[in-house]
Amino acid sequence: MHTLISAVDLAALLVVGPTPRILDVRWKLGGPPGRAEFRRGHLPGAVYVDLDSELAGHGAVTDGRHPLPALTDLQDAARGWGLNDGDTVVVYDDLGNMSAARAWWLLRHAGVADVRLLDGGLAAWRAADLPLLAGEEPVVPGSVTLTPGALPTLDAAAAATLARDGVLLDARAAERYRGDTEPIDPRAGHIPGAVSAPTGGNLDAEGRFLPAAELRARFEVLGVRGRGAADAAAGPGASGITSAVPDAGFDVGVYCGSGVTAAHEAVALTLAGFTPALYPGSWSQWSNLLDRPVATGDAPGH
Repeated sequence: MHTLISAVDLAALLVVGPTPRILDVRWKLGGPPGRAEFRRGHLPGAVYVDLDSELAGHGAVTDGRHPLPALTDLQDAARGWGLNDGDTVVVYDDLGNMSAARAWWLLRHAGVADVRLLDGGLAAWRAADLPLLAGEEPVVPGSVTLTPGALPTLDAAAAATLARDGVLLDARAAERYRGDTEPIDPRAGHIPGAVSAPTGGNLDAEGRFLPAAELRARFEVLGVRGRGAADAAAGPGASGITSAVPDAGFDVGVYCGSGVTAAHEAVALTLAGFTPALYPGSWSQWSNLLDRPVATGDAPGH
C-alpha cells in the first residue's frame, strides 16, 4: 500500500479518477487555527480537519495534550468529512506534513487501508502550479466504519521498558530532548534511555521525505533494528537483521511532545521498512506523571 503521493499524481487522480477524499490538516502548536487559511485557498475537493477537536481526545493532564480520540468520536468526524469504506484518502498540511501525519496515523490505526500523505504538502502543490480553491464547500456525509488497533501503540510503562530494552526514539527538536528548553510541558528533558531523532531530519530542503534507503540508514545509525515491514513481506531471513524487540509486533517505538510529530516520524520509519509503535501520550503525559524519571543532556541516560 502506498504511503506518499506526489502533487502531479494527485492532480491526475482528480482528473481521471478514482477521486480520493482529500483532508486539509493545517495546524500549528499555539495556533492560530488553520480553518481561515483553508478558506483562503485549499486543494480542490479538500475538507478541513481540526486537529485539536477532531484528531484528539480531551482528558486529564496525565493523559497528555493530544490523547487518542474515542473511536466513536473519530468515526463521527470521519463521516462528517465524507469518508466511506474503501475510499482512498489523501492528507496534507502546510508544515511538511508534521500535522497531517496525525490524520494518516489515526486513520491507518482505525483500519482505513489506503491513506496517503501529499509529499511536500501544500508547498509541493503550489510549486507544481496547481489550482487552489477559496471558500468552503458543503460535504456529503459518509458512512465509513472504523475499527481500532491496526497499528501498535505504547503506554507509559511500555515506553519505559522499550527505552531500556529496545529502541525508543524522541522525535522532538534536540534542544527539547536535552532539556535546554521546554515551552509547554511541566518538566524538561526526555524519557531515560530514549534516543534523540528529530523528525525534521527525515525531510529534504523542499519538505519532502528523504528516499527510503536514506531514511533506513538514518534509523539504523540510531540503533533501530528489525526485519521491518518490507523485509517481513519478503519472508524470514530476508534481511539478516534480528529484531530488537522479539515477538512485540513492532521494531521501534516513537514519541514526541503530544503524539503529533511522533506520527510524522512513524511515517518515516514506515517508509524505511520498519514497523513503529507510537506512544500517544508522549512527553506531555510522561512529564505529568511525577513518579516517572527524567533524563537531560545529549546522552540517552538510564
